[in-house]
Amino acid sequence: MSTATTTATAKPQPRKPARQKLSLPVVLLIVAGALALISVVRLITGVDDITSVGQVSGSLKLAIPIGLAGLGGLWAERAGVVNIGLEGMMILGTWLGAWAGYQWGPWVGVLFGILGGALGGLLHAVITVTFGVNHIVSGVAINILAVGATRYLSNFAFLKTSGSARKSPTIDPITEITVPGLSDAMKTLNGKHWFLISDLAGFLGGVVTELSLLTVVALLLVPVTWWVLWRTAFGLRLRSCGESPVAAESLGVNVYRYKYLAVIISGGFAGLGGVFLAEVASNFYQEGQTANKGYIGLAAMIFGNWMPGGLAMGAGLFGYTDSLNLRASVTDGTNVHALLLFLVFVLALVALWQLYRKKYVAGVIGAAVSALLLVWYSLTDRVPSQFVTAAPYIATLLVLALSAQRLRAPKAVGLPYHKGGG
Repeated sequence: MSTATTTATAKPQPRKPARQKLSLPVVLLIVAGALALISVVRLITGVDDITSVGQVSGSLKLAIPIGLAGLGGLWAERAGVVNIGLEGMMILGTWLGAWAGYQWGPWVGVLFGILGGALGGLLHAVITVTFGVNHIVSGVAINILAVGATRYLSNFAFLKTSGSARKSPTIDPITEITVPGLSDAMKTLNGKHWFLISDLAGFLGGVVTELSLLTVVALLLVPVTWWVLWRTAFGLRLRSCGESPVAAESLGVNVYRYKYLAVIISGGFAGLGGVFLAEVASNFYQEGQTANKGYIGLAAMIFGNWMPGGLAMGAGLFGYTDSLNLRASVTDGTNVHALLLFLVFVLALVALWQLYRKKYVAGVIGAAVSALLLVWYSLTDRVPSQFVTAAPYIATLLVLALSAQRLRAPKAVGLPYHKGGG
């Protein structure tokens, strides 16, 4: 039998259906559904604080540094470099931002914080791109180095001025803006406690009340990142380095240059997140201030499937649960108790979706966990303080577990690359 006959009679292999990307209308529908579900939970539990203006405003402040760290991870991994060192780069950003901020003003501190994170990114690029060291090892080393370096330098910079090597002097606050009229109107509507309308007013009110200018800058960086990486030739070349650096090199792309630029920009984003913690969230530097937000930023990036929009949703979710934790003392923990009922509904919907897709094991597990949480909610009035503290990290694990099946990392991320090695 000839080759032509064999080819003609061979059965074509069925193609796997392409995974559809979430379009903007679908994302908006998901957000609207989540808001409606939160409104139902609020009406059932009577805990109005879960959609209050203060809750949303606090969530935004906590979500911004997580989102900036996630954007840093996105830039690096889209170019093929794993950046576990985001936490260390955030630490450098907090320290340098506070050190420069209390001496020369908050915006100078912002520039120094970005520079500090970028220097950490440059170090990571030299170690991983030029010398080919394992990316995880390099990132962990930078995290350790950042902690030791800032602790050592604090003895010289802050001990005499603030009386403690663990804390900097107070930094002048960055200007905050409140949209006149709209802010008061949203607060009034939120106080009515109407279904969905008051909840939507609470979310809008939190965005237009006492909003730091640095928050505005950080929010704008999400669409800017999308435009640069997906709508410019520079972004196309950078992403090609993370998908197939050998193919990119064959087309004339200087892979080393783009990896260096991506990791330095990554560090700059992380440094900006650190400055935000020092100058907006607290107005001073304090040792341990980042509280693992660099790692949570990586989790937000993975949840967002290495896309800016999904990353922003993940950061918002983590910031919201963290804000519930901080406001638990005001609400006596009832807001986190209400979160249990929200998780019951979410897991029940996920279980039904898995059963509809004939994934019976995942569906049964989801239904069982949902039932256990419902029993816990029904038998208690409050949750233990330990659970309140762990709520943001539990949310991180749940989100990653639920989103694992739809994730697709850049193909060459974390793989060694040598020029001319293709």
